[in-house]
Amino acid sequence: MAKLNIVLHEPEIPANTGNIGRTCVATGATLHLIEPLGFSLDEKHLKRAGMDYWKDLDVRTYVDWNDFCEKNPGAKVYFATTKARHVYTDVSYEPDCFIMFGKESGGIPEEILKDNEETSVRIPMIGETRSLNLSNSVAIVLYEALRQNDFDHMKMQGELHRLRWDD
Repeated sequence: MAKLNIVLHEPEIPANTGNIGRTCVATGATLHLIEPLGFSLDEKHLKRAGMDYWKDLDVRTYVDWNDFCEKNPGAKVYFATTKARHVYTDVSYEPDCFIMFGKESGGIPEEILKDNEETSVRIPMIGETRSLNLSNSVAIVLYEALRQNDFDHMKMQGELHRLRWDD
């Protein structure tokens, strides 16, 4: 069963993190937050964006990147960045991998990316577009990883939904 992990490195905007938390609940993914955060975890904007799903979220926090690495030894991490050579659809996501996204104003720090070029991925964009919204980017890459894992833990809900339409 796929148990994917979303990692946000120093997220700044509570509404984005709330939306991402809601997506994690809907997909069964765990949310990992690397501090410092640009908001408090009890902030109303965060909970409003995550709506009533926040209480069901598996969320873990870390004081910094080193703390994350120490607590997740051997983790397979993919780094979503506009600076990557590989497109996010070109890699094979393991069922327990971690997909990391950087803060809204600056992305993932260069010192982390330089050591992880082969597992860095990007979402293609046209023109001079700098980047997509963080919560949209998470949804795009997370659902590709789920698709590659055949939505294995999500099929029953889909089957029930189809049955209702067939009645």
